[in-house]
Amino acid sequence: MTNYAIPLLAITAYSGTGKTTLLKQLIPTLAAMGIRCGLIKHSHHNVDVDTPGKDSYELRKAGAAQTIVACDRRWALMTETPTRPVSLSELVSQFDPERIDIVLLEGFKQEPVPKIALYRAAVGRPLEDLLDEHAIALATDETLEVAIPLLDINASAQIAEFIRDWLASQR
Repeated sequence: MTNYAIPLLAITAYSGTGKTTLLKQLIPTLAAMGIRCGLIKHSHHNVDVDTPGKDSYELRKAGAAQTIVACDRRWALMTETPTRPVSLSELVSQFDPERIDIVLLEGFKQEPVPKIALYRAAVGRPLEDLLDEHAIALATDETLEVAIPLLDINASAQIAEFIRDWLASQR
């Protein structure tokens, strides 16, 4: 496993299992515990967060390799990577370790980072493909025998407590 300045934890699952739904519950619960979360979401689609017609979009499309859009309350950096996919290491390096306690990853099944695998039999995909040597827990609505902690996928507070305890063990 690669060492990062900020602990990483991936939430991995097949499409349709509920990764985003769970993260929308976990992030405020973790924040209430005093844990500041960063998030990187992986998409298999071509993502464009800029709006056509806006100046920032037009300037980026004109050839700016990086574009920062800023206002008084937030800023966003868009970086073009046409020659090669961006690495997880490059993405994580964009976070400020003074502002973040953990970076949650949505997806990133193949990365050698600690992960909580989410599994629902109803999705119709094999459990074995989700569990590798980096899986630290399995969250599911099934009763399964596995060699890692089993969590209730529908109990976000339980999963948040597991993450809090895991994060404390990383310090």
